[in-house]
Amino acid sequence: MISGSILIAIFGYFILLLGVAFYTSRNANSESFFIGNRNSNWLLVAFGMIGTSLSGVTFVSVPGDVGKSGFTYFQLVLGYWLGYWVVAFVLLPLYYKLNLTSIYSFLGKRFGDKAHKIGAAFFILARTVGATARLYLVVSILDVFVFSAFNIPFWLSASVILCLILLYTFQGGVKTIIITDTLQTTGMLVGLVLCLVVVLQALQTDLTGAWEMASARNLNNLWVTDINSPGFFLKQILGGMFITITMTGMDQEMMQKNISVSNVKDSQKNMMLMSAVLVLVNFLFLLLGAVLYVYQSKHPVTLGSGLPASGDDLFPALALGGAFSGVLGIIFVIALISALFPSVDGALTSLTSSYCIDVLRIQENPSDEKTMKRKRMKVHITFTVLFLFMVFLFRYINDKSIILFIIKFAGITYGPLLGLFAFGILTRKKANERMLWPVCLAGPLLTLGLDMFSNPGYYQQKLHMDLGLNDLSMQVFNGYKIGPELILINGALVFMGLWFTSRREAVKGA
Repeated sequence: MISGSILIAIFGYFILLLGVAFYTSRNANSESFFIGNRNSNWLLVAFGMIGTSLSGVTFVSVPGDVGKSGFTYFQLVLGYWLGYWVVAFVLLPLYYKLNLTSIYSFLGKRFGDKAHKIGAAFFILARTVGATARLYLVVSILDVFVFSAFNIPFWLSASVILCLILLYTFQGGVKTIIITDTLQTTGMLVGLVLCLVVVLQALQTDLTGAWEMASARNLNNLWVTDINSPGFFLKQILGGMFITITMTGMDQEMMQKNISVSNVKDSQKNMMLMSAVLVLVNFLFLLLGAVLYVYQSKHPVTLGSGLPASGDDLFPALALGGAFSGVLGIIFVIALISALFPSVDGALTSLTSSYCIDVLRIQENPSDEKTMKRKRMKVHITFTVLFLFMVFLFRYINDKSIILFIIKFAGITYGPLLGLFAFGILTRKKANERMLWPVCLAGPLLTLGLDMFSNPGYYQQKLHMDLGLNDLSMQVFNGYKIGPELILINGALVFMGLWFTSRREAVKGA
């Protein structure tokens, strides 16, 4: 059931965020914006990063995918957990030792200015495309299930949401979002638990009973043992580990918050606590998905097309479609926004920081605080406008399959970061600067080609291709389908390219 109370709740939530931003941004300067003055509380960082590591898409997609894949996503989560250990005890000590503000400065120190800019460029590309695509998908959910009932046009709702994010990150940056992300993570987790409790009560059962119901419908199967399947458990665990190493440990948005903690030991504690909580949270998302499908089997809810709700539509349809009281709708919307905002506000802040530090070199060309602030604010506003443009572009495309492919492609662009950082940490060779761009561009393109031939059905479905890929895939891969290990393949190709094009002399003191 949709009512004005949902809009009132959303408005009140925004007012709370703006109040927190006003309080935390007092006396803030550029150092506050970029790294929170390096005095952030590690417990707050750990808790807030839970929301950043998830997203609004995760909030609806993980439960929605249970009907198709059961609990097999948890294999990937176990890989994430292993990856956080690598980030905590390999990458964080390096970043603190070098006293970095932008983690891509490491590439500059190791290989030169061109590598520094390449690392920042791939981050800016990947984060801009990925964050705006996810933002569009969540705003679309709100548009269909909430705003359209009040005749609020899509362009207005998207513009207002981005303007509000700009307002509460504009002054304080990291110093502010450490607190707002904590608030939003609380909203997401409380919403998740309350939604689970409401559905369990509707089924008149408890967690044990829900697990038995899920087992009876084979919804909680965990392990995939077919080595040719993208879901094969070793692929998932290994892929999940390198996804975390790359998309957390080599991502300015995620590391910007970690290195805002005063010392490396506290930052490591933050990483370990966050990783443990994320395992539990993702399990709860999967359990919620199972009980939603059990409820759907007993009390079917259909979409406007007349088809039963499933996948990404299941959770919104049940929460906002009148199956429960309006209270669940309010809980769902607040939790969904709470899951969305940490991934968008962090992206906007980190992109601003990366551009200012890595491209404008604002810290290497120091000026008075007033001038630095003016430059930073111009960049911040520019990225907000770019975000809005990208959201409107996705609205124009209006094809969920294509947009999910774009998100996948954004993930592929992290491969050069993995290759560059691995080459810098694991070898003492000097990269050939003239070959950096060719190698870093060839890696993702070759990886995308391998994925197309390995998973022809996916690309024929997403891009409506008909190139005889099925026959070619059987000839080359013999039924093997690449899964989450794609990012490892990507990084390995870049690493090998750097190795074979590198100079012979070793780097002294590397």
